[in-house]
Amino acid sequence: MSENPDSDSDSDSDSDSDSETASGVAGYMQRAKQQALQNVEHVAEGVAAETLSEGKLFEIAQSIGDARLEELTVADTTCGYCAVGCRFDLYSDGEEILAARPTAEEDAPVNGISTCVKGKFGYNFVNSDDRLTTPLVRDENGEFREATWDEALARVAEGLGEIKAEHGGQALSVIASSKATNEENYLMGKFARQVLNTNSVDNCNRLCHSSTVAGLAQTYGYGAASVSIEDLETTDCYLITGSNTTEAHPVIGTRIKQNVRDGADLLVFDPREVQIAEYATQYSRVQPGYDAVWINGITRYLIENDLYDETFVAERTTGFEDVKEAVVEFTPDRVEAVTGVPHEEIKTAAETIAKADTCVFGWTLGLTEHSHGTENVIAMANLAAITGNLGKPGTGVSPFRGQNNVQGGGGDMGPLPDNFPGYQDIADDEIRAKFEDAWECEISPEYGYYTTQMFLAADDDDVRGMYIIGENAALSEPGINHAGNVLESLDFLVVQDLFVNETAEYADVVLPACSFVEKTGTFTNTDRTVQMVKQVMEPKGASRPDWKILQDLAHRMGRDWDYDSTAEIMDEVNSLTPLYGGVTHDRVESDGGLQWPCWDEDHPGTKRLYEDAFNTEDGLAHLQGIGYSEPAERPDDEYPFTLTTGRVLYQYHTGTMTHREEGIMEYTPSDFVEIHPDVAVNYGIEDGDQVQVESRRGAITVPAQVTDRVGRDTVFAPIHFAESAVNQLTDEERLDPAAATPEYKVSAVRISPHEGDSKPVRSGDIELTGDD
Repeated sequence: MSENPDSDSDSDSDSDSDSETASGVAGYMQRAKQQALQNVEHVAEGVAAETLSEGKLFEIAQSIGDARLEELTVADTTCGYCAVGCRFDLYSDGEEILAARPTAEEDAPVNGISTCVKGKFGYNFVNSDDRLTTPLVRDENGEFREATWDEALARVAEGLGEIKAEHGGQALSVIASSKATNEENYLMGKFARQVLNTNSVDNCNRLCHSSTVAGLAQTYGYGAASVSIEDLETTDCYLITGSNTTEAHPVIGTRIKQNVRDGADLLVFDPREVQIAEYATQYSRVQPGYDAVWINGITRYLIENDLYDETFVAERTTGFEDVKEAVVEFTPDRVEAVTGVPHEEIKTAAETIAKADTCVFGWTLGLTEHSHGTENVIAMANLAAITGNLGKPGTGVSPFRGQNNVQGGGGDMGPLPDNFPGYQDIADDEIRAKFEDAWECEISPEYGYYTTQMFLAADDDDVRGMYIIGENAALSEPGINHAGNVLESLDFLVVQDLFVNETAEYADVVLPACSFVEKTGTFTNTDRTVQMVKQVMEPKGASRPDWKILQDLAHRMGRDWDYDSTAEIMDEVNSLTPLYGGVTHDRVESDGGLQWPCWDEDHPGTKRLYEDAFNTEDGLAHLQGIGYSEPAERPDDEYPFTLTTGRVLYQYHTGTMTHREEGIMEYTPSDFVEIHPDVAVNYGIEDGDQVQVESRRGAITVPAQVTDRVGRDTVFAPIHFAESAVNQLTDEERLDPAAATPEYKVSAVRISPHEGDSKPVRSGDIELTGDD
């Protein structure tokens, strides 16, 4: 199915189409004819019911159903919500998505017949009344008005071009989109370097799993999951931390629960007793911000009691002595005093891992969104390696990725300030020369700004213009009061998205992009599987796929891009990117998905990393001793509680998609704050009361949810609503030194009752999956 053609010309108009309803007498006659046909059909159904057998009626109904299905467009595609990579068939009548149904199980390697509530029902956003379908430009009065594509793109080319001419390309930055396809993200990185002459291109991975990428790259070589979904289904043991798996990744959560039901052990370490903890062999509550401490405590116990895999350590790792020395300080008494985890729970967790034949170590942002998130990940990588749980069936590390294409579009495709596609270092002269030759441009060897650094650099006028694609930075950046000030002060801002979101409100030009149901390309999921995304509907209004917008804009800024399809873009990707060397649309389609590394077109893809060697120069895992670390901001007398943030099942990120689903909004209509019952009594707060939560950076007011899911010193709030905008409370300055990730998971706050009416709070903790 072809992508949407450009829609500026009169030839795209369908005003004379037979599909339009006529007006006046002709319209009356048309409607009368349709009503008569419907009446005849109803009469015929009644006669048939009285005269035909049930079997014959079923055959007729099946035939009618098949005929009606032939009038619909059906495409098997990959989900555009989280990065589990569920595949299913989408049904469309050309105007809206009517249904999502399981595809053939063999064509859905990750989910089989399962889907979550968002993937099954969450498509009203495509046809939302406020969907952006026409370019907007800001007029001389500061108000938006509709514009043609020609005018809007001319304004963008002029605005970006003027900054480049006066201040150099380094004064420009691009924020790419983990919602977009691999092919589109490849072009975003190419556009930044070739057209704008800047290495300051980054994406939402900076705000979530960049600590994972940095930590795993340093130790094992690849900043990605080493496992396949198959390993998650068959392992003997799980250690899961900082992951609300059943709500953030429901289909993976279901797989884990099924395996635990069949006898696997499940160890959960988390500040909140999240739903997956209800199925755990052992749940341990930890103080937010001290993950490396309890991980090192387990590692110390294993080493001191000779429970580690000596053969694996000797043959496949370096740095073990450094780890052994580093963990000495993490005695049971110290671990308990710092993290709150009792001695016995460290002991039983270590022994459970040691006795298991296989173990998978899983995490999400509770481990990474810290000022020392990279150290947390390295500590976990050390633990997995010393237990020998790598490179074998049922073993490995599995960072569950959040955005649908953050693995591929956010990392593999190279919209990064320090890497080309395939994690090829831009400072490497040979690699850089390869891309300079292919792209016919000069590229600086100096790294650009990470996303979080872009907003800080703008304070000093080092960044003067931004091109933001599919990212709601006004809500997702830490310290959003600061982010808003930056967006407002830029010399020029262009936003490319589905809606005029909070970020677009600051823009000079807003360009209407397409959703994943309106275009063709590939996504790469959380276990490195590249899968097809297929167009099932024509783009709404004058909206266009991101790759076509970028191509047209490149033309206007002096570059001759000439792609006819996203398949051609992927061919360019695989010619420059060894990890994707054998990935083509034809192969992905015929094989039902390919896992990278896939070195050439004869390579079958890689189900499990590190079976023979690690991706390091010597082929060994490079373990590193990790010492004591603590949050950048700790509670005190003035701000006595630790706020941690996260997701809920019935919402998604900043709500751009899910807030337009009436049914979903019934379950979680607003953010809330979870408060321990003892704290609620002390503060005179009852369930549903409005509560003010205040940090040193701002304050929000949300309804209380009184629950013992959180500890007495911790409060929790979701991230999904602009009305409360929890990132008013988080810190934009204190970042992970290796990955520049903000510390979303720890903010010192105080709470107080707020004047106002009480509201009931729906918890959103009922889990719906497609296999119940």
